[in-house]
Amino acid sequence: MRRFGKRWIAAVLVAIDILVGAGLVCAQDQQPEDASKPKPAARAYPPVGYPDQNPNGEQDSTLPLQPDTRPLTGVQDPTLGSPELGHSFWVPGVQYHNIAGSTALNQTSASGWNSTSYLVGNISLLKASSNSQLSVNYSGGGYFSTNSVEGNGQFHQLALVQAFKWRRWQLSLIDQFSYLPESSFGFGLGTGISIPGIGGSLGSVLSGLQGTYQPNQSILTSIGARYNNSFTTQVVYALNRRSSINVAGSYGILRFVKAGNIDSDDVIANVGYNYLISKKDSIGVLYRFSEYRYIGNAQVLDDHAVHAAYGRKITGRLALQLLGGPEITTFRIPVRGQTRRVSPSGSATLSYAWGANNLSLTYSHGVSNGGGAQVGANSDQVQTGLDRQISRYWHGNINFGYARNEGLGNFSGLSQNAQVFDSYYVGGGLGRPLGRNSTLLLGYTARIQTSNQAVCAAGTCSTSYTQHQVSVGFSWHARPFGL
Repeated sequence: MRRFGKRWIAAVLVAIDILVGAGLVCAQDQQPEDASKPKPAARAYPPVGYPDQNPNGEQDSTLPLQPDTRPLTGVQDPTLGSPELGHSFWVPGVQYHNIAGSTALNQTSASGWNSTSYLVGNISLLKASSNSQLSVNYSGGGYFSTNSVEGNGQFHQLALVQAFKWRRWQLSLIDQFSYLPESSFGFGLGTGISIPGIGGSLGSVLSGLQGTYQPNQSILTSIGARYNNSFTTQVVYALNRRSSINVAGSYGILRFVKAGNIDSDDVIANVGYNYLISKKDSIGVLYRFSEYRYIGNAQVLDDHAVHAAYGRKITGRLALQLLGGPEITTFRIPVRGQTRRVSPSGSATLSYAWGANNLSLTYSHGVSNGGGAQVGANSDQVQTGLDRQISRYWHGNINFGYARNEGLGNFSGLSQNAQVFDSYYVGGGLGRPLGRNSTLLLGYTARIQTSNQAVCAAGTCSTSYTQHQVSVGFSWHARPFGL
């Protein structure tokens, strides 16, 4: 950890040096006509239970959108655009949800249902000025379970983005933190507790980090409470009206409260070049370096990826990002006699809106930290969701996720065969407004995992795991308070 501290201090000093240089260059640049306008929060279509409502419960989709100008090879997810929000505000809210679940993985019995109640407080804040914007979304509270093993506890989620813009330069400081009682993969679907803040357009949501820049948590059998944090700094410089370069650095941690899981750290850096070939299409090239270290384990993974990129954006309609290329992974401790591995990697992100429907899809393939169960893994992950305004009052969605994590090698001495985990979630939900600021929520989720080797938890060993969850909840938020 001492070496990480030195590296992090060095990274901060480099970032300061870049900013000082930026200020000197900015003094010589000419001010574009629209540079004085603050960039508002990125458009994020609300999940089930958080439609933008008027007093009659109808969806309000009249907000004009500004184009998403984030770099193609940057660290944030592309969006459909940004709503015209001309003021700063903060909004508090509360939620209550009860989730009835079939046998949890940490139960010693083979069958039985339990009930877990979540009492949540939310706050979303947007503070904008002529050349900066701060967005904060937080949710936290306690849960109370009839499962004696899980018991009672607390959980917290925070998403913070501080963005600055000077003429040709942009600086973004992004932090995402969570403390959850279980894996975030499929957590809280249909309830609204899966995202920080109050949700909807008032959630002041800025585009979040892509999954590549966050610790992998897609193995469901990495049981127990865990906390993770990813802090990322990104600098973008516009070379001219068509091209730009971006540089970013990220540091992330994944820690488990219970023994038997694998804690990890990651350091990620990238540099990208972007070029607009038309008003809608862009291309680019990206180099990304990732280093994965493990607490109590001497193994270190250094990963190098070079990706070609293509993007297409139609404001309010389509946001597409495709990246792909080779990936080279080196091992400090040889794996099966080898210290280097070459493989393909890539990712895809799609947001598409038509009529009353909103479709989202993300896919990634490449080396990850191992999800708390492995010292490095070759991971595939796909998540998709479809939101629809079903009627005047009812809003619904369906969601599906799949992750495959295959160990890169044997580090524990238990087996020469790499362990493979296949994790799934599938579910849906309905939301109905109960006035302007409150919503009734109903949801169902199934979480499934299979493995080629038995997984033991709480004295029970199995190669498969299935849990059903049925939820009902209520959310309320106040009117926005101006700043």
